[in-house]
Amino acid sequence: MAGRHLSYLASIPVDNIARLGSVSAKKLATVDVNSVADLLLHVPRRYLDRSQLFDLGGVPLGEYVTVGGTVLSVVKRRISKGRVMTTAVIGDDSNVLTAVWFNPYIKIVEGEELILYGTVETFRGRRQMKGPEIDRLDAEDSSMGTIIPVYPALAGIASRQIQNWIANALARSQPVGEVLPAELLDRLDLMDRATALQNIHFPSALEHTIPARRRLVFDELFRLELSLAVRKHFQKAMATGVQHDVSGPLVAAFIDALPYQLTGAQQRSIDEIQKDMAAAHPMHRLLQGEVGSGKTVVAVAGLLGAVQSGYQGAVMAPTEVLAEQHYFGIVELLRVAGLAPEAIDPAGGSGTESMFRPDGDGGDVGVRTVLLTSNRAYVNFVAGSVTRAAVIGWIADGTVDIVIGTHALIQDSLSFDKLGLAIVDEQHRFGVYQRVQLRDKAIGYDPDLLIMTATPIPRTLAMTLYGDLDVSVIDEMPPGRVPVKTHHIDGVEAALMEMYAVVRSEVARGRQVFVVCPLVEDSDKLEAASATAEYERLIKVFPELTLGLLHGQMRPDDKQGVMAAFKNGDIDILVATTVVEVGIDIPNATVMIIEDADRFGLSQLHQLRGRVGRSEHPAVCFLVADPATSDARRRIAAMVETTDGFQLAETDLAIRGQGTVFGVRQAGVKDLKIADILRDADTLFEARREAFAIIEADPALVAMPDMRHELEAFLGEAAEWLIRS
Repeated sequence: MAGRHLSYLASIPVDNIARLGSVSAKKLATVDVNSVADLLLHVPRRYLDRSQLFDLGGVPLGEYVTVGGTVLSVVKRRISKGRVMTTAVIGDDSNVLTAVWFNPYIKIVEGEELILYGTVETFRGRRQMKGPEIDRLDAEDSSMGTIIPVYPALAGIASRQIQNWIANALARSQPVGEVLPAELLDRLDLMDRATALQNIHFPSALEHTIPARRRLVFDELFRLELSLAVRKHFQKAMATGVQHDVSGPLVAAFIDALPYQLTGAQQRSIDEIQKDMAAAHPMHRLLQGEVGSGKTVVAVAGLLGAVQSGYQGAVMAPTEVLAEQHYFGIVELLRVAGLAPEAIDPAGGSGTESMFRPDGDGGDVGVRTVLLTSNRAYVNFVAGSVTRAAVIGWIADGTVDIVIGTHALIQDSLSFDKLGLAIVDEQHRFGVYQRVQLRDKAIGYDPDLLIMTATPIPRTLAMTLYGDLDVSVIDEMPPGRVPVKTHHIDGVEAALMEMYAVVRSEVARGRQVFVVCPLVEDSDKLEAASATAEYERLIKVFPELTLGLLHGQMRPDDKQGVMAAFKNGDIDILVATTVVEVGIDIPNATVMIIEDADRFGLSQLHQLRGRVGRSEHPAVCFLVADPATSDARRRIAAMVETTDGFQLAETDLAIRGQGTVFGVRQAGVKDLKIADILRDADTLFEARREAFAIIEADPALVAMPDMRHELEAFLGEAAEWLIRS
């Protein structure tokens, strides 16, 4: 290979590399390293600078350092059932230290030359490293100079082997072709790609790795943002949308009838949505808002904009509980605004459209709304029960104006008459495919799309996950809301008694309590409180109070009955699993107790805390936990310190890392391998600005054919799907 672009190197199977056989290629394929390009973009996680090795006699205590030496002795000793302690004495010309690992699989041989990474401390008067990381050196390393790359493990293959393969591949593909214009490189002060790859893998000095990494990070983020910019351009320029009439009477009547003033953020979001809906191209907008910030009102304004234009609106929620909450909440908002239809008794009728439409006199029959899930169907325009078959028919013939449901909305048997606005709530719980299936219920045009989430998304993550969408943020809470106070309860008996005293005090005031557990039944494998066991235990703790139990394994009718009883005030304490995480609105609840809180993620903890504090009454959240890991302690501390969902989202991303978060991203976009969207936020903003400017001027990348080929190579078969989605 005499100089090739990455798009070409992506077509060369990895087993073309010398001394990389089919067995190793199969191992690499399990971690998505299939081509020469994939291997070249597997960059070192750190570098060993031989000139910076500390002599064992002069190593500082309490600092993370790199030391090297010869293994003088190795002892393995079983210290308890299943636990083995390995102790090795490492020496150089200046001194010795002891290294200790509590790992039965560690393999160290006397006489080996090792490099250790860790913190040196003193133990019983001797220098010791506890659990240091290890690199092994051999005579071949001398040919690589003083800077040795250390690679993340790939399918159990050692760093040294990966280093040899990359050296061979890089030598045979140099100079790697450039895809960015010289003007862009100069303006952004970016290193050319060939030099960047050489310096990231085999630098002559450590400082050369910094601009090399910046260039490769820019490449990753630039490819991602280009793909999003292409998608956004396609949505606006090539799709056939619905031009809604935003000046109609329904939205104005709805807002005028609200018993409170909209917040500035709500009004701004409604204005942004109406502007999008009035345009000829389809709306693709993300609506973010904290729990209780008033997203539903904004969504209803959008739905009514579609209805007054002669179209239908749909809301798809991930759970029955949330779908039902939306239905009853929206029906009540319509009733208060005087927009609800009269419920007609269909006794003896056929259930056809003529039952509900006016007889050509233009009379107002109200906004007909339905709930459709796999288990139930409700409507607000018929007295008594209705069948799912009847509801499906009314949706198809246009009788229904607003449809609310679960995945039932995308089943093949359901069709819409004229779907004008599709709303997907808690989008992170759906895949892109489900979103597209709902949108495709409109035939011959693309309906407007609004994605809602109560899970705050860091700005950098929103730019990568939803970078093709316009974003509205409701960053104000309705007036009168009091922030929920949060306390960490470590399980000490005295602290539990104080918490129970708060529960009794709040119930005496007429308030109600949530207790959330991570499991339904007791588990021998997980030492976590189960909902059923906790329910039985708390009955004995609070014999004078009324308790209820709610979990996802209950029959739908039973769940509905428990929730109705809790909402009506017949239950003082509701013991539940995370089924109450979203879609539960009990303004009278002022206490949230989360058992084994260290087992929940930050986003989930924040959502659960949002179930209380939904009225003018002060509320409190207790996190019962004895966190055993540093990450769990950070999550608990963050919850106690702030109620700002966006700040918590940043913390969550920092703790979990982007790899776990990107499991919910759009299909076709590979996980970022080099870039870190928090650490590289400035480069992300830079890449986004350049990508969108280029696509606006040259949507087909006619002037950058090599870049277009690279996008196609890295997206593969997903390229067509990317634009479609």
